[in-house]
Amino acid sequence: MGILEGKTALISGTGRGIGRAVALEMAAQGARIYGADLDSTSNVETIRLVREAGGVMEGIAPVDLSNQGGADAWVAGAVAAFGSFDILYNNASALRHGPIDTIDIDDWYFTIQNELHIVFHCTRAAWPVLVKNGGGSIINVGSIAGMRGVEFVPMAPHGAAKGGVIAFTMHTTAAGAGLNIRANSISPGMTRTPETAQFIDDPNGPIPELMKKTPSRRVGEPKDIAKLVAFLASDDSSYINGTNIVIDGGVAAMGG
Repeated sequence: MGILEGKTALISGTGRGIGRAVALEMAAQGARIYGADLDSTSNVETIRLVREAGGVMEGIAPVDLSNQGGADAWVAGAVAAFGSFDILYNNASALRHGPIDTIDIDDWYFTIQNELHIVFHCTRAAWPVLVKNGGGSIINVGSIAGMRGVEFVPMAPHGAAKGGVIAFTMHTTAAGAGLNIRANSISPGMTRTPETAQFIDDPNGPIPELMKKTPSRRVGEPKDIAKLVAFLASDDSSYINGTNIVIDGGVAAMGG
């Protein structure tokens, strides 16, 4: 039996990358999965992969979780499919970079909407179900950029949004006191996804230099993140609550 046997998990952004890896890992650990994505084709592919591996997954796509209506529809779909759920993994996000003095205002608001507000909307929608369920585990995705400045790419909108996610997680922990609802965030470093691969594989880009400062001497892989998320979703982590766990190969520890 896996560490999530008998549990049901909501996972956003299941179409590819980390979201797909988490769906596969949680299903392998025994959880039933209800996913969501903007891209229906890629989400169907994830469902196929989970089922072929012997897991159980349903989902909704396309759906925009950055507004309350989309988040409510996602939660309603999960309840219709499985009756309730125990886990909420707020993975989905979208961002636009730019220097503070020249970034388009719409790009700033887009990033805040799709990296911070999206977490609030999904948590708000899921909260009554978790309360009725008798508790559960919420895992949010922060970022190293939400904890410190980043020089090699101008990412103030991303950092501000993810810093907000980390703070929101702690307040969610407070709100869940006495309700058996835990909330934690994870802050990945550079991780290979379809969006980051072009930068990671560019020999003339900033990543090779970053790897020289990373004690593990490599970027993260989606499966690295998935293992941590599955653990935080499980009862094995029942005393871990209200914290932000850095998973970056050690680069933050180097202070540079």
